[in-house]
Amino acid sequence: MTIETELRQRSEHKCELCSAPDELTVFEVPPSSGGSIVQCILICETCKKQIDHSDKVDVHHWRALNDSMWSTHPPVQVMAWRILSRLSSNESWARDLLDMLYLDDETLAWAKSGVDEGNDDTAIIHKDANGTILQSGDTVTLIKDLNVKGAGFTAKRGTAVRNISLVSDNAEHIEGRISGQQIVILVQFVKKST
Repeated sequence: MTIETELRQRSEHKCELCSAPDELTVFEVPPSSGGSIVQCILICETCKKQIDHSDKVDVHHWRALNDSMWSTHPPVQVMAWRILSRLSSNESWARDLLDMLYLDDETLAWAKSGVDEGNDDTAIIHKDANGTILQSGDTVTLIKDLNVKGAGFTAKRGTAVRNISLVSDNAEHIEGRISGQQIVILVQFVKKST
């Protein structure tokens, strides 16, 4: 049985955040390792777009968290906590829901691990081709052959780039060493290794 099939059964074929029945997709709750069902949720396209693009948030859409935050599944609880935390600075209803939400210590640590220190809304977040958040020191794998300009070689798909650095002023760029050369790589051409 696939993860998507299990998630559809668990969620009764609805988005686990807003209960929408259409355009459902599997979402790995970062930072995850391996994509097992205990680290994934089933979400609709609207929720995914708002999670991926925090600048396009419709706060009224997230009022559905009033119900979904009571889920018994930790990845749903983690995402509810993160979204409510992000909204709580401007929305009193989100602050109230966040005050009511109880997470055990392990789940709360997971929820906090995906939130930037200082809660800075302008912080740059680097995400790989699958939407997984990248951090300095991570290992990524190239998902496409890349012609390295000025270095005279092609970095082959499947090449592991260890101990990456994040470009602090551009969410689309990371730096890493391939064939002894330090190069800039677009995040859309990498996936985080586990």
